[in-house]
Amino acid sequence: MSVLKAAATRTIKPLVSDPVWQRLRRIGGGPVESAAPATDGPRFAEMDLTQIALHFKTDKAGTHHYTQHYERHLQHLRGEKFTLLEIGIGGYARERQGGRSLRMWKHFFPRAQIVGLDIEDKSFVDRPRIVSYQGSQVDEEVLRRIIAEQGTPRVIIDDGSHRPEHIRETFRILFPLLADDGIYAIEDTQTSYWTRFGGNPDRHATDTTMALVKDLVDGLNHAEYPDADYVPTYDDRHVIAVHAYHNLVIIEKGRNDEPSNVIPAKRF
Repeated sequence: MSVLKAAATRTIKPLVSDPVWQRLRRIGGGPVESAAPATDGPRFAEMDLTQIALHFKTDKAGTHHYTQHYERHLQHLRGEKFTLLEIGIGGYARERQGGRSLRMWKHFFPRAQIVGLDIEDKSFVDRPRIVSYQGSQVDEEVLRRIIAEQGTPRVIIDDGSHRPEHIRETFRILFPLLADDGIYAIEDTQTSYWTRFGGNPDRHATDTTMALVKDLVDGLNHAEYPDADYVPTYDDRHVIAVHAYHNLVIIEKGRNDEPSNVIPAKRF
């Protein structure tokens, strides 16, 4: 799980005075990663995503069990040319750390452009087909500039601050900018219930990450709402599937325009 990043703000510098930020920065990490040699390239094609994740020591495998789910939902893109945007580059315990998952994505998708956004300067991770941006995940200007410069993303992964207010705002901004057949992933949704991350242990709270997910599931069935005056939202009309796993949610985008299956009441 990535550590806490800056609050919603236009600044691109971390809130170094925040005690939670300082505490989480002290969580241990391994040595600085180095890019895999070019000669490793051919063998990556024979590896599954979990194997590649373990090679680069990203916590998406091992600490978490995300890669098996990502492979199921993203395997069809492995030979495609597209843009993947990941929010949160990681590596906050020591200087010049981070980028493990970006390397993983680069070698799983050999034709994709891999883009990372982080509140800290992570430009040292930049390589051919990997580019980093510095900024807040809730800075709409930064998010729109990334897409203008790197192209419409087909995959977006929110592994950023894990704060519900940030996750919800980032989704509001980026989901409409995702490709029409794209995939949007939210990682570490356990923080939806953690007060230290701005979550709420009340499972019926309406402003958490999981409240957003539950609303999206309801929206899948908007055609069945009995309210004749209901106007479907953008999310209602463009979310076609929501896959919820332990601490990971994967959302598929498309056209949710199926008509209602309501059975007219009999007339007597």
